[in-house]
Amino acid sequence: MDIKDAIALVTGASRGLGKAYVQALLDAGAQKIYVAARKLMEVTDPRLQPIKLDITDPQEVARAAEECQDVNILINNAGLMLSSPLLEAPSMENARKEMDTNYFGTLAMCRAFAPVLKRNGGGALVNMLSVVSWYTFPLNGSYSASKAAQWSLTNGIRVELRQQGTLVVGVYASYIDTDMASHVDYKKTAPEEVATRTIKAIAAGREEVLAGTESRAIRVALNTDPQAYYQRLQRIWDSGERW
Repeated sequence: MDIKDAIALVTGASRGLGKAYVQALLDAGAQKIYVAARKLMEVTDPRLQPIKLDITDPQEVARAAEECQDVNILINNAGLMLSSPLLEAPSMENARKEMDTNYFGTLAMCRAFAPVLKRNGGGALVNMLSVVSWYTFPLNGSYSASKAAQWSLTNGIRVELRQQGTLVVGVYASYIDTDMASHVDYKKTAPEEVATRTIKAIAAGREEVLAGTESRAIRVALNTDPQAYYQRLQRIWDSGERW
């Protein structure tokens, strides 16, 4: 797909990876970008059009789809990570919030904008996933579950949208150097690298982006010996270290 003169919508666009996605689209020649966030953003670039959007609010999702009828690239970047184990967490509140945003919110956006993309020739739909879509990291168990659900969603809508010509791209990254992972002391991928790789994948028609060396290493490890990888995770959990 040619990014030049494309019209995109990026959720969670106010900072971090969302901001990097917006810049990567601008650098690639996008004509207009709807920058969506919970609070209306202030912009100076005439190519940017702010919209207020909470992806967990059905009315706001419906309004966004109605107002942004010219979109041919949708980047579902908005997400939530609350660093909660599955059983050790004091309640299921964080798990519900993560699932509501990462799975149900993303699904709502896909359902609302699939007809828009169809009318505009198919276009591309990008879901920002994670390496924990493939396995469960015990210190972040409920987030892992929500990302596994989002991975399943991505694979399912790819089948449903193929006939209308929509490219569905799944982006897999380990920790990204943004506010979301600021509490984690671990090597991180620059958001600009993730965004640039994703835009190149859209242009090339690729359905999968492994962003950063860590995501590629984890994919290899899981394909080679998943039991050994989970033994490593067990040692991390048994060490008693917590964020």
